[in-house]
Amino acid sequence: MGILLILVTAAAISGPQSPIQHRCGWLDNPTPANWWLTDSQGEWILSVQGGYQAPGMDDMPDLSEHGWVKTNGYYGYTCACLDVTVDAAEHRITRLVKTMPKPLRQCRADPKLPRR
Repeated sequence: MGILLILVTAAAISGPQSPIQHRCGWLDNPTPANWWLTDSQGEWILSVQGGYQAPGMDDMPDLSEHGWVKTNGYYGYTCACLDVTVDAAEHRITRLVKTMPKPLRQCRADPKLPRR
């Protein structure tokens, strides 16, 4: 019973969680620890240098072999699909479950995404 109480309390403190969503778009990492996803519904914050970091970011795979476009040294962007939970009001990803790199052409062909 004690473990259940801890889990319920932790869920209440962390706020409401959305169901896992599958979102695809431009995954940006322009500078250290700054990450966001731009999909058809806007920009979703994953991480801010010196501040917020969505749980699961440490498990993101190396994307440099999957169409990574460098714009600032190593930093840049790619096309990816993410399984995530979100805080829709804040446009923040609250948990990164899975990252799946996609070919750049997939995002470039999507008329709902900004051109790159």
